[in-house]
Amino acid sequence: MGQILKFPVQTAKFGYKRVRKSAKADNPNQLRLFPEPTGQILNFTPALSWFEQALMLDEREDLHAAELYRKAIAEQDCVADAYCNLGIIESRNGNVTRAFDCFTTSLKHNPRHSEAHFNLGNLYFDANDPRLAQIHFEIAAEMDPSFANVYFNLALVQAINDDLAAAVKTLTRYQELVSEADRRNADELLQNLRRSLAARNSRLGAS
Repeated sequence: MGQILKFPVQTAKFGYKRVRKSAKADNPNQLRLFPEPTGQILNFTPALSWFEQALMLDEREDLHAAELYRKAIAEQDCVADAYCNLGIIESRNGNVTRAFDCFTTSLKHNPRHSEAHFNLGNLYFDANDPRLAQIHFEIAAEMDPSFANVYFNLALVQAINDDLAAAVKTLTRYQELVSEADRRNADELLQNLRRSLAARNSRLGAS
């Protein structure tokens, strides 16, 4: 019988990641072909897009956000992002099948969508399918190597899938990306993984 890895009591995976639209900054390498105007400028703020309106409501936990994400999709406005965020709402509401559909449809529009892969990994994790969860966490990490939370979740499923060496390496990578306080929070899990790996190697060496 193999050794059962015990996770620390406080160990829990990180939840869903909402897509936030980043503002576009001026390109410092771009030549300015026209001089800066010196006269008074009337600043008319453009209307927010459907996706931006939906995101604003979503961040306030407003129930109307889902409706506006659907309008964004209908208007072809940030379609992959809108499906991804809509999937989080569906999951939060207990509509797991609809959530799966939203995340997979997001990936149909953008196969490299890191948040959709991460969120789909979370759904598979909750559905007790760590093999598929691992696949999507690995893709999310490849798409966004600086996203620390994906490494923590990936380490958990690697441990569940009995790949302890990979879990130690992945959790170490997580600790390299986070603050000192977050590193300390992961210390107990990392120690458990290392102890389990050492015990396994010892048994294999004795056999």
